[in-house]
Amino acid sequence: MVKKILDALGKKNTAEAKAPAKKRVKFEVAAGVGKTVSLAGSFNEWDPTVKYMQDKDGDGVYICYMMLAPGVYEYKFIIDGEWHLDDKNANFAPNDFGTLNSVVVVK
Repeated sequence: MVKKILDALGKKNTAEAKAPAKKRVKFEVAAGVGKTVSLAGSFNEWDPTVKYMQDKDGDGVYICYMMLAPGVYEYKFIIDGEWHLDDKNANFAPNDFGTLNSVVVVK
């Protein structure tokens, strides 16, 4: 009933208004034809088995999309079991393993 009244008044429910809108973020890496490529990061508990990337054109370029709320996320590509930075992204941060993670900012 409250939702109907708010809709009639052109107002949003407070809970809906406070939820940040997620944005579609594209991740892309040139890894070579026939590779197994996935994306892991702070957005998926660093699990390399959650988000596999696709080479739909068969040209060795792997792409995937993530729906992410505004914030700062660290990530890496996993290519045939090896972890790699996003060499197209100049933003990075040190990690606990003495290497670097790529960083994406979603506004």
